[in-house]
Amino acid sequence: MVLRLSGHSYHYECENLCRLFFPYSPVRVEDGEPLPGEPWAQALAEAEPGGVRYQVRAGDGEKALEDSRLVPVQEEYALTDLLYQVLSRLTGLRPAWGMLTGVHPVKLLRQTVQRAGEGPDFAASLEAGLAEFQEKWHVTPPKAELAGRVLRAQREAVEALRPEDFSLYVGIPFCPTRCAYCSFISQDLAHAKKLVEPYFQLLLAELEKTARMAGDLGLRLVSVYMGGGTPTTLSAAQLGRLCGAIAQLFDMSSCREFTVEAGRPDTITREKLEALKGAGVGRISINPQSLSDQVLQTIGRAHSAAGVEAAFALARQVGFRDINADLIVGLPGDGLEGFQRSLEGVLAFGAANVTVHALALKRSSRLVTEDEDISSHKKSAEAAAMVEHSIQRLTGAGFVPYYLYRQTRMAGNLENTGWALPGSICRYNIYTMDESCTVIACGAGGVSKIKDPASGDLTRIFNFKYPAEYIERHGEILQRKDGVIGLYEQFRQRLH
Repeated sequence: MVLRLSGHSYHYECENLCRLFFPYSPVRVEDGEPLPGEPWAQALAEAEPGGVRYQVRAGDGEKALEDSRLVPVQEEYALTDLLYQVLSRLTGLRPAWGMLTGVHPVKLLRQTVQRAGEGPDFAASLEAGLAEFQEKWHVTPPKAELAGRVLRAQREAVEALRPEDFSLYVGIPFCPTRCAYCSFISQDLAHAKKLVEPYFQLLLAELEKTARMAGDLGLRLVSVYMGGGTPTTLSAAQLGRLCGAIAQLFDMSSCREFTVEAGRPDTITREKLEALKGAGVGRISINPQSLSDQVLQTIGRAHSAAGVEAAFALARQVGFRDINADLIVGLPGDGLEGFQRSLEGVLAFGAANVTVHALALKRSSRLVTEDEDISSHKKSAEAAAMVEHSIQRLTGAGFVPYYLYRQTRMAGNLENTGWALPGSICRYNIYTMDESCTVIACGAGGVSKIKDPASGDLTRIFNFKYPAEYIERHGEILQRKDGVIGLYEQFRQRLH
């Protein structure tokens, strides 16, 4: 797709809107002519008496539409709203989330509700906020209702936060194999086995510095989340030592939860689960993605549906009750009936949390780079039916939606939603997706998000992405942690 922009600086959002309507046509921002049959759009701004004239034209290779709007002063929303309206009329599509292209729609709803006057009468503020949320951003009523349910479910956890609270993320960037849809910074053990032990030792050193820093700053740890990759690619001894070190290094007196992504059922053993349980871990994930053996084989998973069931049974024998299961909508070879069977399966296994993901095709995933069959991803109506079934079935089973986020190039332009039985909500998922408190990250690919308690602004501090780079440049990682200290000193100076 060719996108021409002139007279304004709103490139990022205009590109995202074009991807919303033409997700399989890469956007080229240039002045050139489109190829025969290629979609195109123009978003232009020009000063004239009375203000700024926005003019939008767009075509799909067969037909074209245009519209314009005069506004008193130049601002982004007026142009992007006009572009959305033209593209919607051109394609006949009304995206479920309207013109929202960001990751955190519930965070935006929260801000809208607060502007509407959140106070003692939360229900009234939520109703007013939802009305504005739908009208301004063209969000469909079912998705606005879902966002409202999530916001209500998050309220207790968010309101319990203090300015000094933080969550700890620990990254283990190794997997037994790389799934076909994956673009995470993780390496399969066949190629990275020699990196695991040196990585492990340096991660302990980073955790030690982070704990010392958090103590000096008077920060209060409220949740721990170990993700990846697949943390259970580590040995039972390594897992026990790592989780035990976290429990010893950090003040855990205010920590409400300790979660580890066991993830791949083929990495789970009794010894590993007992090591986690013995070190104080209370929550784990066992993520089948699907319970169809054929689909699992297609996406590169080494386990079977029977292996998932066995992993759940083993985890419950060891004493885990808060177990999450991830399922993905839109996988190659899957359909509505197959997804329904997978959902029934994880409910029967006893999952207390179920996260329903819409497949997001990333440029570096094998499904894209090797041009594999992604027709199921393109069947937006079927993907939407799968998600709608999950909403109805999980609601009926007593689950509540408690966190939600979106990604680019998602099946059906849908969303990822975490569901939990009462009392089983994972606070870390709320805090990181809502961006409601500081998250300090350790390990390769980790991104610390330091929140200014006064303004709510976030400052990101990045660790190196790849395990080899993390090992080779570990001294720089430790130096970057000093930036957390500098930020908190600035926050406190402004307060006083």
